[in-house]
Amino acid sequence: MSEQDRPPEPAAWIRLTGRYRHLLGRLGDVGLALLILLTADPYGVGYDWPLSALMALTMFVRRRWPVAVLAAVLALCTVQGLLSGGDSPLASAPAAYDIAVLCAMMSVVHHSRDPRMPYLAGGAVLLATGAAAVVVPPGGLDPVLFPEDLPYFWGGTLTVWLTAYSLRTRRLYAESQAARAWHAEREQENRMRLAAAEERAGIARELHDVVAHSLAVMILQADGAGAVLRKAPDMAESALKTIAATGRDAIDDMHRIVRVLREGDQGRDADGTERRLVTLDEIEVVAERARVAGLTVDVSVEVGEGLLTPAEEMTAFRIVQECLTNVLRHAGAGAKVGIELREEQGTLLIGVIDDGAGTLAGGGIDPHSGGNGLMGMRERVELAGGTFEAGPRLGSGWHVRARIPTRTRR
Repeated sequence: MSEQDRPPEPAAWIRLTGRYRHLLGRLGDVGLALLILLTADPYGVGYDWPLSALMALTMFVRRRWPVAVLAAVLALCTVQGLLSGGDSPLASAPAAYDIAVLCAMMSVVHHSRDPRMPYLAGGAVLLATGAAAVVVPPGGLDPVLFPEDLPYFWGGTLTVWLTAYSLRTRRLYAESQAARAWHAEREQENRMRLAAAEERAGIARELHDVVAHSLAVMILQADGAGAVLRKAPDMAESALKTIAATGRDAIDDMHRIVRVLREGDQGRDADGTERRLVTLDEIEVVAERARVAGLTVDVSVEVGEGLLTPAEEMTAFRIVQECLTNVLRHAGAGAKVGIELREEQGTLLIGVIDDGAGTLAGGGIDPHSGGNGLMGMRERVELAGGTFEAGPRLGSGWHVRARIPTRTRR
């Protein structure tokens, strides 16, 4: 996530969390309750203290049940208005401790999760104030408020409502930014995990291609050299040279993989020069080694020079290399292999067919299953946007076919 997309950091006091925020909220509730009680002191009429005390108690639950608190406070104000009439009033109305109504309304606006409740709460307080000014209570009592004072009460109510709604908007914005930051962090972690998984899969493919092919050739050559060491020293010497050359190439590839892991630069050697890229010409090299190991290999490459990107040439080479490795491991010496690569209408076609040295390829084999070799080839082709098919042939042997879309090099 870029710096421009990163949500702004909230102020330090907004970042209070856990028990500190809870403690701060409790202190605010205590402060409101004390304020309501203290504003009832100047009146001293019979029920002013009990009414103010009940209103003060509701402040302690205004966050959890804001709507219920507003309803309770309005009900207490109604009782207060009824008790304030007559020649010997039992309560004062209006009174300063009626600020509990504004506090309750503010709690609904600020804390309610229902988007309709802020408007309903404001409308309820305005209607209750208007009713107190124009409705004559039963029993011939006078209205609680004078009509000419109504604009002042409504103005104060609207001011408090707008302030509470502004705080609500700010709270919702802060919550949305926090949620956005949380989701962005989770998304970044998921991207990192996917990238790490893809990198591990790529390294596994490279290690398998290098180690499996090289070891298969070296083992067969070593077995052959041991068998003819005394009878045909020249053949044994040739096999040993092939083992040495294959081992050196494997070591070079291993060094390249380790260098990529350490430095992350896949295009340069340790001295800073560009590393030699694997091209389709390398197919003939691995084919010749397979011939020395006892395979009969026919190679046909009909791809114009410069038509493939380095990545596409690497993919084609690794597929052919893995196919020859599988033939050496499973069919052994004496098998015949046909390798064909050609480019048709922007698609590279790769076909590798072997006869399995005459061994019947049993039935019921799932072409989508297999070991690391088949999975690695399938992953390489799918990463290149192509299709892959592998399975036993009718009779004996195995076939591998791949279609890879090409991007012509300019």
